[in-house]
Amino acid sequence: MENKLIFRRLTENDYDTICSWWKWWRWPILPKESLPDNGKSGFMVEKNNVPIVCGFLVITNSSWALLEWIVSNPKYKNKDRQQAIELLINNIEQVCKQMNIKHIFSVAKNKHLLNTHEKLGWFVDKKPSYEIIKNL
Repeated sequence: MENKLIFRRLTENDYDTICSWWKWWRWPILPKESLPDNGKSGFMVEKNNVPIVCGFLVITNSSWALLEWIVSNPKYKNKDRQQAIELLINNIEQVCKQMNIKHIFSVAKNKHLLNTHEKLGWFVDKKPSYEIIKNL
């Protein structure tokens, strides 16, 4: 039995799983059409076919990309959970480098996710900011 963390692209089949995670974490459930490439432009880390954490990559028409909606499996409690989150972020950085993307922007509230980004060399602004959204 394979017992290692696997980084992969999202598939059509991942959407329902991700929605259940958003619901558990009390996040809004985003419709597929509100996600990049209808919910397939993102990445998942799994182990033994158990999804652990995912994030969506929004590609812009500039040298910037956005890494958004990072969410994890609330039922996954194994010791390698933090390693899975780091693997997700590090591998998305590599994907962006291969695409000649020079900057990645992300938004986070969770202190553990903020600390993980900082550990991985991301600049974390310590001043609070606000998400500003207008639904049209």
